[in-house]
Amino acid sequence: MAYRTRLATFILMDSVIVSVAIFIAAWIAYPYETVIDTRALIISAIALLVFHHVFATLYHLYNKVWAYASVDELIVIVKAVTLSIIAAALVQFFVSDFTIYKRALLVTWMLHILMIGGSRFIWRVARGHDADKDGNKKRTLIIGAGSAGAMIARQLKTGNNSDLLPVGFIDDEESKQKMQLYNLPILGQTKDIGSIVHKYAIEHIIIAIPSLHHEKMNKIVSVCHQTKVKTQILPKVEDLLEGKVSVTQLKDVEVEDLLGREPVELDIHAIKLLVSGQTVMVTGAGGSIGSELCRQLIKFNPKKIILVGHGEYSIYRIHMELEAICGEMDIDIVPVIGDIKDRKRMFDIMDIYKPIIIYHAAAHKHVPLMEYNPHEAVKNNIIGTKNVAEAAAACGVHTFVLVSSDKAVNPTSIMGATKRIAEMIVQNLSKQSDTVFTAVRFGNVLGSRGSVVPLFKQQINQGGPVTVTDPKMTRYFMTVSEASRLVIQAGTLAKGGEVFVLDMGEPVKVVDLARKLIKLSGYTEEEIPIVYTGIRPGEKLYEELLDEHELLPDEIYEKIYVGRTTEADEQLLTHFIQHFLDYSNEELKDELMKIVYAKNVLVKAH
Repeated sequence: MAYRTRLATFILMDSVIVSVAIFIAAWIAYPYETVIDTRALIISAIALLVFHHVFATLYHLYNKVWAYASVDELIVIVKAVTLSIIAAALVQFFVSDFTIYKRALLVTWMLHILMIGGSRFIWRVARGHDADKDGNKKRTLIIGAGSAGAMIARQLKTGNNSDLLPVGFIDDEESKQKMQLYNLPILGQTKDIGSIVHKYAIEHIIIAIPSLHHEKMNKIVSVCHQTKVKTQILPKVEDLLEGKVSVTQLKDVEVEDLLGREPVELDIHAIKLLVSGQTVMVTGAGGSIGSELCRQLIKFNPKKIILVGHGEYSIYRIHMELEAICGEMDIDIVPVIGDIKDRKRMFDIMDIYKPIIIYHAAAHKHVPLMEYNPHEAVKNNIIGTKNVAEAAAACGVHTFVLVSSDKAVNPTSIMGATKRIAEMIVQNLSKQSDTVFTAVRFGNVLGSRGSVVPLFKQQINQGGPVTVTDPKMTRYFMTVSEASRLVIQAGTLAKGGEVFVLDMGEPVKVVDLARKLIKLSGYTEEEIPIVYTGIRPGEKLYEELLDEHELLPDEIYEKIYVGRTTEADEQLLTHFIQHFLDYSNEELKDELMKIVYAKNVLVKAH
């Protein structure tokens, strides 16, 4: 009903403007002359009225949201008015003995632009004024007077649904100082945030620079937190570009925003060639990495995605999520409950669904937990990988990608050793099969199950303390979305037998990560203390992505390296798999290390 009322209002308003404007124009253009034929003037007015509504409909003039009008909307008005004037001139030419009153029509054109455009401007101002009248809105400072900041300001000024009232901008560009944007002043630079918050009674801060580098973001967030004012940011650039969110969907600052890197530009064409129209299988599809791999793969329009996992609820949840994402897309999503330790089940799944590409993400990955349960680590990470990989080779899978870990480099833990042996298994199979086998190695994934970030958040929510094993402990971190995209990209680069290594950037001190999370949660270290508990079984102070023998210096793709790797002693590995249940926990670890360090023969990846 509101739409019909608004539509009728605009049509009636334009009709009055168009009908009256030509008579005013005639009086302005010919104030002391009687040369104009009144009959021609009336016919011209009728013609203008008809043609205006025809072209207004053609250009959707009545369907514009004028509260957010810009230059584009003004151009539409100019087009509709110009064409209606030209059409009326033709009518005038034939009803006035081939005469066109050019001055009158020119003035009419100007009046139409002025009055129709002005009516929309008044509408916009009135709506903005209504939005500003709410005294309960929080006084908001916008950091960044660029295009994103401008969009945020316009949305907040004209939208009635927000509880935020923009007061001004912060921007470090000297040329913007003391300027105004959407009638809001640029109040200073980031170094002035503290004083501006106090002077203008700021209650909310929005960081509106989606492409901001994480180092600069750290500095700005640190300054904002010192003010004790709630701080939010725009979504990530990649999410904006992919259409997941809009620029007005603000979110709280997360640790990922402070540790993130510039998004990697993927070779979309190569991925489409590999994935589009194919049957793709993901093991561990309900886990952190596996589920994100599925979300990323959906974008490349595979024919079918096979979700394999042994956890009923996790597979159900990712299945429902992907079904909702796909909507009308013609992608068959098949949830399959199966344990990778069940060799026959893996062969049956391959035989039924005949996947072309497999991303093997199923694994036990918690380092201290696997120290207490080494036999289960062997069953899942070694025997499970062997089952899936050999089933893939037997069923003619084209590409098999093993998701590995930086713990596989010079391993000291059960988990790391089992992942390194899993790499060896797929490398050996690569020599014996037409299937392209490869492995992708990366460090810790922010926010994944069992990682430190969810643990720290839980400890902070419980009032602390936050437990860190050692003040010197460092780890590599990557977001789950970036890790998954690079795994998919690595699959397009594989020729067989490689271990790809993802560039994880600079290692981060775990204690620094804990401090950032405490600050982001609005606390100080006095309120939420950090307690050092000592290194746990199997942990290292420093993780590596390649050892000194494996290092190949050149990237083969942005943030992806390929390393030299050691061959596996197949006889030793076969004997171990046949007898590993006979070993005690201590003996089992010793046997694992014998396999990992049995040879030091370097084999250069293709």
